[in-house]
Amino acid sequence: MNSKNLKINKVGELVYITFPRLEACGAVRHIFSTRLGGVSSGQFATMNTSFSGGDDFAAVEENYRRLCGAVGIDYKNIVLSKQTHTNNVKIVTKDDCGTGYTKPSFQDVDGLITNQSGVALVTQYADCTPLLFCDPVKRVCATSHAGWRGTVAQIGKVTVEKMVSEFGCDPQDIIAAIGPCICERCYEVDTPVLDAFMESGIDVTGVFREGRDENHFMLNLVQANKNILLSAGIKEENIDVSDICTCCNADELHSHRATGGKRGNLAAIIELI
Repeated sequence: MNSKNLKINKVGELVYITFPRLEACGAVRHIFSTRLGGVSSGQFATMNTSFSGGDDFAAVEENYRRLCGAVGIDYKNIVLSKQTHTNNVKIVTKDDCGTGYTKPSFQDVDGLITNQSGVALVTQYADCTPLLFCDPVKRVCATSHAGWRGTVAQIGKVTVEKMVSEFGCDPQDIIAAIGPCICERCYEVDTPVLDAFMESGIDVTGVFREGRDENHFMLNLVQANKNILLSAGIKEENIDVSDICTCCNADELHSHRATGGKRGNLAAIIELI
């Protein structure tokens, strides 16, 4: 696993990814996990961040302790939701810390926003697109989960619009990151998916290329989400863009497609300092 755009960090056996523009803004702590450096076993080995997928609870808890500890986040303050490929985005506060861990998860929520420090927002992945946001001026951060359905529903734009409407953010101040996901060489979709994109109003420049036949197409989720973030008013120079594929690097990153669903979850975690 190599990257020209993102930072790959190694501390002992723990390997994790950070985003240079988010680091440089100085307003958040953040981390994106790999499969390496945890205590889970079997198909979840070794770093798994899902409490609901059948892994041992204590192992997942220890994984979060290690991950969060690497960047100075208190793992007891994590907030997770039940992701269902919607564009539902929820504002959370310190009162929500522990949701999805020691409290029941939010249901049907794929994006989380906060303007309070010490609230560790978590979204989870195994090929879908991680989106992270920080407005260092208004001191607001967010993370959203964008599979192809969430991308068609423009969850990235919905997240930005909610940061604007609820907290007065200016999109031009927002720093964003598009994290590791399945790349276009690995992600073949069929005509109904193409049609859904075409009907959504999304700029599909650079998003599709030909697949194995006239009914199949290769989908570039990174480009699709970049186009959406640009349309939401975020400056191109404020976006970190992943060049890491989860499926190509399935030994180091959890990939649903590479494993036929026998896998754990990766996590994007972000909190205001």
